[in-house]
Amino acid sequence: MEHEFYCQFIKPDPSLDLFVENIGMFHNPSDKAKEVVVMPDGRVDLFFMQNGKDDPFATFLIGLETEPEQRTIPSGTLAFVVSFRPLAVEYILHTSIADLLNTARALPDDFWNLSVNDLTHLDLFAKKITQKITQLLPETVDERKRKLFDLIYSSNGEMSVKELSERTGWSSRQINRYFNQQFGLSLKAYCTILRFRESLKHIAEGQLFPELNFTDQTHFIKEIKKFSGVPPKELSQNKNDRFILLSVLKQK
Repeated sequence: MEHEFYCQFIKPDPSLDLFVENIGMFHNPSDKAKEVVVMPDGRVDLFFMQNGKDDPFATFLIGLETEPEQRTIPSGTLAFVVSFRPLAVEYILHTSIADLLNTARALPDDFWNLSVNDLTHLDLFAKKITQKITQLLPETVDERKRKLFDLIYSSNGEMSVKELSERTGWSSRQINRYFNQQFGLSLKAYCTILRFRESLKHIAEGQLFPELNFTDQTHFIKEIKKFSGVPPKELSQNKNDRFILLSVLKQK
């Protein structure tokens, strides 16, 4: 087992919960590349990685994803990742990711003063990342945005744009302008991704029928296939652990 691909995730310090969902690592110590399918999960990922001992250290930011993507994790890859909630884009990273929908941006090799020497142990990496993000925490956060994301997450993306607007006191037009300018997609599109991710928890438990607010079974199958590339039954089988996100959920 120690020579097979594996991944591990830990929760951040509670003080970072508004901005960071988890901190993790991927390692492929085998002599074979690992074929995986990356599915939309509503998170923004900051990767620090090395594809092999002789390859250069690289840092890059992955924007939100709206479709499944086949990827190959080369032999020897060691990657550490910070999975951000969307609010971190504005308040921690101080950027927009509207141009990063389904793609990534390379960052300077010395970003946040991390190097390949920091890619040794998940706990040590998490400690250094926590220290850095703590330094970047804003004094204040727009209360409308804070409440909006609290509602989106607590409802698993099932609350309508109209209700979100009413409960935050922020017009739907302004919210969608913010989402499109900051993240590259509409609020409704983002909520649909969160609903899909919540459905994965049920699929991981063997529930192949809609547990959330889907119109019917046909709509449920269509949405699962849209974001994973396969129908619920095939997704639940997860042959060769191709769907990493589902594999992680099954570990919990």
